[in-house]
Amino acid sequence: MDSFITIRFKRKTAKRFQEFSKMHFKTHTEAMENILDFFLYNEISPREKLGPTGRTIEAKLLKRINAVIAIMRDVEKTQTKPTVAMLQSLFVMEEPNKKPLIVEKKYAEEKKEVRFRESDNPNNQL
Repeated sequence: MDSFITIRFKRKTAKRFQEFSKMHFKTHTEAMENILDFFLYNEISPREKLGPTGRTIEAKLLKRINAVIAIMRDVEKTQTKPTVAMLQSLFVMEEPNKKPLIVEKKYAEEKKEVRFRESDNPNNQL
């Protein structure tokens, strides 16, 4: 078993540390070790400000995401949908109108009309 040593803190600071330690760790020693490891591992000083908190960063990100969504919707309405409609109209196949061919008279086939036909009745007598 390791031996203990006493360190002197002001009462207010000691109470804060005890509350923090009880909330997050099993023992005060474990809490202090993790705090020291955190600062050593991340190579930061406890006196440094790390910038905005997670909540403020999240709020800024949500605002930017909403702005990006608005931009995308605007692009879709003004550019994408009209362009797609134009491209689809280009690819729609319509049957061409059937117009009679204009052929020169000497090449045109003349259809001779038959004036008399044999009757289809087999009992036909003359």
